[in-house]
Amino acid sequence: MNKEYPYKDHDRWFKELLGTFFEEFIFAFFPAMYEHIDFQDTRFLSEELYTDILQGEKRRVDLLVETRLKDEEALIIIHIEPQAYYQPQFADRMFVYFSRLYEKYRRPIVPIAVFSYDKIKEEHNQLLMTFPFFQVLDFRFLKLELANMNWKEYIEQPNPVAAALLSKMGYRQDERIQVKKEFLRLLVKMQLDPARMRLITGFFEAYLSLTFEEDEQLQAEIEQLPKEEEVQIMEMISSWERRAMEKGIEQGIEQGIEQGIEKGLAKGLTEGERKKALEVAEKMLAKGYELELIKEMTGLTTEEIKKCEK
Repeated sequence: MNKEYPYKDHDRWFKELLGTFFEEFIFAFFPAMYEHIDFQDTRFLSEELYTDILQGEKRRVDLLVETRLKDEEALIIIHIEPQAYYQPQFADRMFVYFSRLYEKYRRPIVPIAVFSYDKIKEEHNQLLMTFPFFQVLDFRFLKLELANMNWKEYIEQPNPVAAALLSKMGYRQDERIQVKKEFLRLLVKMQLDPARMRLITGFFEAYLSLTFEEDEQLQAEIEQLPKEEEVQIMEMISSWERRAMEKGIEQGIEQGIEQGIEKGLAKGLTEGERKKALEVAEKMLAKGYELELIKEMTGLTTEEIKKCEK
């Protein structure tokens, strides 16, 4: 897990993401289940309803959803448990949660574990209790092992929760820039409202934040995209930066394509930053960008930009 994000922040990110995009989560990763769920009849059980289930324990059940199967009257409960670190007896804990939830609600329960730590490991999703003369228990739960997943399989069909989870999937270090580029391309295709856009980008950046050098290479690769797509990505980033400025964020937002441009948005430009901003403005002019967009992206004045024209 990213050292900058302690467990409580990790827990919050996953709860908010999966709670906001519950249907999209099931669709992306559990298609067989998706076909049977009636998402028109879904209710999230509030913390007050289930924090007392684990009496005396520090951890709470992470996400609990009450829903209905299609063409059936019976309600079911879906329990989603994000797991940020390896735990040898995790299947035992899932069974304890399952047992206590069933004791309280007396309804069919579908348990799901989302393993999000970076180590590639095959997790057991079964708790077996058996004797030579009798099998007492065979408990199983659905699992999603993000580090074992091929991120390239999730970039063709725009899905907000899958896009955010690209940052936790199994990519090599030399693929970081490509993952970020494909993430930005997905955002443009999805055209989400600002609140959901902030949630997805915040989640992604929490786990995959590029260095200055990587950002420079990313911008160069974006410039090689088809013109319409390039403009859409740059405009999207510009809108993020405007919102950040309105909130008084001095250093810009991490989602900016080019770190020098972000710093230029802060009050005043150093000589080095100004030189970099002028270089970017010159490139944008050559590619036919509108003057107002160049001003927003670089922090330069109209006069400074016009001097870049050849």
